[in-house]
Amino acid sequence: VSVVCWQRGFAERQDQDTRIMPPAAAAEGAGAPSGGSKLLLMVNGKEYAIPSGQIDPEMTLLQFLRSKGLTGTKLGCGEGGCGACTVTVSGYDIHVGKVVHKAVNACIAPLCAMDGCHVLTVEGIGQAHNKTMHPVQKRLADSHGSQCGYCTPGFVMSMYSLLRNKSEPSESDVEHAMDGNLCRCTGYRPILDSFKTFCCKGSESKVASEGAVPPYKDTPEIALPERLMPSSYKPESLVLAGTKSTWFRPTSLAEMLKIKEQYPTVKMVAGNSELEIERKFRGSSWQVLLCPSHITELNALEVRGDGVAFGSATTLTRVKNCMDELIRTMPASQTYNCKSITHQLQWFAGNQVRNVGSVGGNVANASPISDLNPVLMAVGAAMTIVKTDGTERSMPVRDFFKERMYRQTHLGTDELIKGFFVPFNVEGEISEAYKTSRRRDDDIAIVTGCLRVKLSKDMLVESAGIAYGGMAASTVNAKKTEAFLTGKKWTKETIQEGLKVLADDLPLEAGAPGGMIEYRRTLCSAFFYKFFHFVTAQVNPSAVPPEEASCAVPYNRPCSSGLQHAKETNKDYMTDPIEGPFPVEGGVGTSVKHQSADIQCTGEAEYTDDIPTPTNGLHASMVLSTKAHARILSVDPSPALALPGVEAYIDHSDVQGEITHGAVILDEEVFYKDKVTCVGLPIGLIVAESQALARRAASMVKVTYEELPFITTIAQAIEKESYIGDAAKIECGDVGEAFRTPGIQVVEGEVNIGGQEHFYLETNATLVIPGEKDEIVVYTSSQNPTKTSNFVARACGVSKNRVVCRMKRMGGGFGGKETRTAFPAMCVAVAAQKLRRPVRINLDRDEDMCITGQRHPFISKYKVGYLPSGKILAVDVQLYSNGGMSLDLSRPVLERAIFHIENAYSVPNLRVVGRVCRTNLPSNTAFRGFGGPQGIVACEVYVDHVARQLGTTPDAIRELNMYGLYGAVTPYGQKLIDCHAQPMWQQVRESSEYAVRRAAVDSFNAGNKWVKRGLSMVPVKFGMSFTAKFMNQASALVHIYTDGTVLVSHGGTEMGQGLHTKMAQVAATELGCPLSQVHVSETATDKCANTLPTAASVGADLNGMAVKDACDQINARLLPLRTKSPKATLGELANAAFFERVDLSAHGFYKTPDIGFNFETQEGKPFHYFAYGVACSEVEVDVLTGDYTVLRTDICHDVGSSLNPAVDIGQVEGGFVQGQGLFTTEEMVWTPQGHLFTRGPSTYKIPSANDIPIDFRVSLFDGAPNRRTIFSSKGVGEPPLNLAIAVYSAIKDAVTAARRDNGQSGYFRLDTPATGERIRLACADPLLRQFSPTDVLANGSW
Repeated sequence: VSVVCWQRGFAERQDQDTRIMPPAAAAEGAGAPSGGSKLLLMVNGKEYAIPSGQIDPEMTLLQFLRSKGLTGTKLGCGEGGCGACTVTVSGYDIHVGKVVHKAVNACIAPLCAMDGCHVLTVEGIGQAHNKTMHPVQKRLADSHGSQCGYCTPGFVMSMYSLLRNKSEPSESDVEHAMDGNLCRCTGYRPILDSFKTFCCKGSESKVASEGAVPPYKDTPEIALPERLMPSSYKPESLVLAGTKSTWFRPTSLAEMLKIKEQYPTVKMVAGNSELEIERKFRGSSWQVLLCPSHITELNALEVRGDGVAFGSATTLTRVKNCMDELIRTMPASQTYNCKSITHQLQWFAGNQVRNVGSVGGNVANASPISDLNPVLMAVGAAMTIVKTDGTERSMPVRDFFKERMYRQTHLGTDELIKGFFVPFNVEGEISEAYKTSRRRDDDIAIVTGCLRVKLSKDMLVESAGIAYGGMAASTVNAKKTEAFLTGKKWTKETIQEGLKVLADDLPLEAGAPGGMIEYRRTLCSAFFYKFFHFVTAQVNPSAVPPEEASCAVPYNRPCSSGLQHAKETNKDYMTDPIEGPFPVEGGVGTSVKHQSADIQCTGEAEYTDDIPTPTNGLHASMVLSTKAHARILSVDPSPALALPGVEAYIDHSDVQGEITHGAVILDEEVFYKDKVTCVGLPIGLIVAESQALARRAASMVKVTYEELPFITTIAQAIEKESYIGDAAKIECGDVGEAFRTPGIQVVEGEVNIGGQEHFYLETNATLVIPGEKDEIVVYTSSQNPTKTSNFVARACGVSKNRVVCRMKRMGGGFGGKETRTAFPAMCVAVAAQKLRRPVRINLDRDEDMCITGQRHPFISKYKVGYLPSGKILAVDVQLYSNGGMSLDLSRPVLERAIFHIENAYSVPNLRVVGRVCRTNLPSNTAFRGFGGPQGIVACEVYVDHVARQLGTTPDAIRELNMYGLYGAVTPYGQKLIDCHAQPMWQQVRESSEYAVRRAAVDSFNAGNKWVKRGLSMVPVKFGMSFTAKFMNQASALVHIYTDGTVLVSHGGTEMGQGLHTKMAQVAATELGCPLSQVHVSETATDKCANTLPTAASVGADLNGMAVKDACDQINARLLPLRTKSPKATLGELANAAFFERVDLSAHGFYKTPDIGFNFETQEGKPFHYFAYGVACSEVEVDVLTGDYTVLRTDICHDVGSSLNPAVDIGQVEGGFVQGQGLFTTEEMVWTPQGHLFTRGPSTYKIPSANDIPIDFRVSLFDGAPNRRTIFSSKGVGEPPLNLAIAVYSAIKDAVTAARRDNGQSGYFRLDTPATGERIRLACADPLLRQFSPTDVLANGSW
C-alpha cells in the first residue's frame, strides 16, 4: 500500500499532543502561515469555491462528489483497492510545466488536495440519455463489458485517463492501466477487448471502418478550464480549518519547515492512501495535516551524470516514467538499479495509487513489507533530510530504519525527508528486485527483496547489497550474507554456502506475525538463488545450465487475448396467422447487449445507495459483537447518544414483532440481547444524521461480555461433535462388497476445501421508508425481495401486505444477497418504524465481509476402490461443512455437494455422508454453485489420487470413467438424458490440440528445472433446479400499452447476469415486437408476490416460462384481431384491443414439473436437467516462489439453445474467473479468536485483469437444445465456475513434474485454494527442504 505520512511512529495511533492548538486556533494563532482560505476546484466544468470553516479536511473527494448527486462514482471498498471510485483529476502541474490527467481513487483522495484541479466523473464525459456517450463508454457497452455495472464507471475513467495521456496506447498500456480496477462479473476479457480497440496497430482504424463508433481521434475532449490555467489561477498557500483538523498547503520549503516547527507531530499527506486506511480501520485522526504538493524542492526530479535525484513528494508514477525512459535511452549496464525500481513499481499497488502516492511517504512509513525500501537499501540510494532550521544531512537509505523495530526510523521530530538519490550502475555492478504476493497485481508483498553485487573482471565480489522486506519488523539488510560474499568468487559453490548464511541472517521464529514461516524463509533463498543465475546470465550466459536458465528470467506476462464462438439462433417464434413465422428484432437467440449497459457505462444507472436520502432521512450503523462466543453483561450507548446529531440507539427492546428469524429455521435474532455466538452479530443500531456520524457513534457503544468457549474450525467441531441437524446421505450399489472385489486397489485421503468471499462490488444497502397504516417500503440490494419483505414484516409486527420491497438492480450478488441481506434490513426497519422517519444503511466493505458469511469451507475424507485399468468401482466419502453459528442455507448447500460428489463419472457403488458443523463464525451462506464446487473438487481430488497411484494422468482416468451419452443413471437414481459430457470432451480435446500440447508440456518440463508447466482437462455435470421442490416456481406480470410498448415485471432480480434482458427478449419474441418496445423496470413484491430468490442458475428458466405464459394469454386474446388485421403492428393491435375492451395485461405462472427428492426414502428427481461443460487449462508454475500463470484455457459449455449468446458467454467467462479465484488466490484467513482478517481488497485477493488466462477461448456447445425449458435454453450462471477446477488440476500437474525432478512420485495433497504458499511447499526441492520437511501443509482458510 502506498504510504503518505513521513514522520516516525506513523502506524501507532498517537495521543493528542498538548502543543497542538484546536483546529481553528491552529489556523489563526500566532505564527500560523498566512494564505488562501478558500478551496477552489471544478467538477465536470462547474466551479466550487469552499471557504475555510465550511470544509472538513477529513472529507474525501468521493464523499463530496456523491453529496452533489454525482453517484456514478461508486464506493466499493473505501481503501483504494477496487477502483470503483476512479475519477480523472486534471490540473496544471507546476513541476512539469504542463496539464496532466491522473486516474485517482476518489474514496481516499482528500477533497482539500483538489485545490486548482478539474475533476471529471463518469457523468461528465458522456451521457446515454442525451446520446453524448464518450467512445470509451460506447465501446465498453457495445462489447458486453458491463454486467452488474457497479465497477463499470471506474473502468471507464481509468481508460479515459489513459487516453488523455496517450491517445494511441499499446495493449500493454491498457492492461497496466486497469491494474487498480477489480471486476467480479465479467472475467475482464470483454473489458480489455473493448479498450484495446483504441490501441495502435490498426485496431482503432478497424473499429472506425466497421462503423461501430466514430474514430477516437475525432472525439473532442474536455480541456482544462481557463479558470484553472496559470494565466488565471495562481497557487497560494492554503489554510483550511475544519471542526477537528486543519489542512496546510504551503508553497515554499521555508513555509513548510515553519509549520513543521510549530506542529512537530503534523501529519504529512500526499496520496492519503495509508492515512485513510488508518482513519478507517484504527479510528485515527490528526489535528494538523500538511500537504507538500506545491513545494518545488520536494517535487523536483533531475537526471545527473551519476544517477537520478528526486524529491520526496515525487509521485511513484513520475519516478517510474523517468526510470523507464532512462532504461530506454541509456546503456543497459548502467540501468540495473533503474530496472529494479520499475520492476517493483510495476506491481506496486494500482495505477490510481501510484499516480498520487509519493516515494517519501513510502519510505518514511517504514512498512516492513514495503516494495520500494529494499530496492533503495540494496542499490545504495541516499536520502537528504532537512531540519526545521533549514540545515540538511545526508544518509544512506539502509541506515534510515531502526533495525527490526516496527515502523521506527532515525527521522527526528524536527526533520522531514527532502529527497533521494539513486546511483546509476558502474561497470560490473548488477542489481535485481523480487516480490512475491498473493496476487501479482495491486497486492502487498509476502516477501520482497532486492540484491546487488559488483563483480571484478575475474568474478570476485567487490561489494554486495542485500535487503529484504517481510522477514522482520522492519526492512533489513542481510549484513552477514553481504560480508560473506565480499571477496569471494561468484560461483555456485559460493552461493550454496551463502544460502546457509542467509538463513542465519534472516531467522523467522514460529508464530511470527504474518505466519507462513517456511514459505517466507524459502522465498528469501529463492530470490537469492534466482539472483545468482540472473547475474551469471548477464555476465556469462553460457555458464548457466539450460535447465536452470528459467530462473534467471524476470517475470514478464504477455498481453491477453480471447476467442469466443457461439451461433445466434434468432429463430422465428412468433407465428402470424396469415403470413406465418417472422423474425423479431432483438428477440430470443440474438446477442443483444445488456439493456442497462449504456447507462451503467455513463453512471446513470441507479443502485440502492444512489437513491437520494428522503427529507428527514437518517443513517444507521450497527453495533456488532466483538466476541466469538460470550454472554452480554451490559450495553452502554450513552457515550454515543451524547454526540450531537445522534438520534437514537435501537435494540431488542424496540422490536415490535418477533425477535427471531432464520432462512430455514428460526435460529437467529434481529438484535441479540443475552448471548452472542460469533463476531459480527447485531446487538444494536445507532441512528444519526449522517453515515459518518452513525459509524463513529456505533464504535463508542460500550458492551461488556463474559467470554465462553468457542469453536472456529471444522476439525474442532468434529472433535467436539458440534453439528447442526442430522447427517445427509446418498448410497447406491453395495459399497462394502465392492471394496472386496478381487484385484481391487484402494486409496484413502483427505482434502480441505477453502471458503470464498462473495466480494460483490456493491455492498449491502437498504433504505426503509415508513408510511401510513403500518405501510413500509424497503429498497434493498437483495436477490430475495419477498424473503426480505417477509422478514421485515415479522420483525415489525405487521402483515405481509403492508411491506413492499423494491429492487432495481444489484452490483453483484452471487448468492451472498439471497438470505444475508435480510438482517440489516430488519434492523433498519425496526428503527424506521420506531422513529417514523426514513432510515438507511450501507455497509462498509469490511463490515459486509465480516458479518454476512461466505462460501462454506469443507473437509472431504474419502476412500476409493479401483481396478488396475483405472476403472473406479467404489467411492466412500464423508463431507463436513463449516456452517457457522446458524443453519441459514447450510443443509441444502451440503445436499448439493453430495449430489455432485461423482461429478461427471459413472461410479457403480457410492456412499456419501455429510454433516453441517456448527462453529462460532458468522453463518456461511449461498454462493454461486451452492455446494456444487465443493462436491466436484472433492471428486476431482480422489480421481487425481487414483491416477497418481497408477502412474497415469488424471485426464486418462476422467475419460475412462465418464458418463456416456445415453442410459446412465446417477447415484441418486436420476436418469441422464442427452449427457453431452463425452462429445464435449472430444471437441475440446481436438480444438485445444490437447495431444500436441501434452507432449509439448512434457518436453518443456524435461528441459526446465525451476519453471514447470501443467495441462489438464476437466468435465463438469451440474444439476439445474432448486433442490427444495417448492422453490421451483415463478410468476410474471405483462402489460401492453396502447402504443404497443410492453412492461414486464417478474419475480427475478437483476444482478448483472442479464436476466431482465433475457426476459425482455422472451416477451418480444412471444408478442412479435421489436426488443426496443419492451421494458423491465424493477422487481417489486407488489407486482409479483410470493416470489423465490434469483438463484440456482434457473432465473431465466422459471421466470422465462412465467413471462411466456402471460404473453400466451394476451396473444390468445389478440388472436381475433390479428386474424382480422394480419399486418398490424403491436401498437395498432393494442389500440384496437383497448377499444374492443380486451384485457392487455396478464399474470403468468410456471412451476417446474416432475421434480423433488426425498433424502429419507432416497427417491425422487432432484434436478430438472443437467448442464455440461469441459475446460482445458495450461499453467506455468514458478517452482521457487509458487507463483503461477494461466497460459491458456479452452472452454466448451452447454447452454442448450442460448437465449442470448453474448450474455451467456459473459457468464461463462465471469464464472470461470471467479472459480479460478476460489481455487487459487482467494484465501479466507481467520484469527484464532474468530475475527476475519481478510476483510477488504488489501488482504483478500480476487483475480485481477492480469490473472485471467493469457489465451482465453470460449465456445458454446452447438446443436444440443434442451426441450424442457424456455426456448430450449439452459441456465448458465453457476456451472462454468466449476470449470476452473481445470486450473487447480493443471497446477497439480506442474507440481507433479517438479516433485518428479526431486525424487518424489505418486500422489500428494494440495488443499484449496492452491495459493503460492501451498504450491511452493508441495514442490519438495532441496531449497525447500532447508526449512521444511517434505509435504508440509500450509495453514489454510478452512
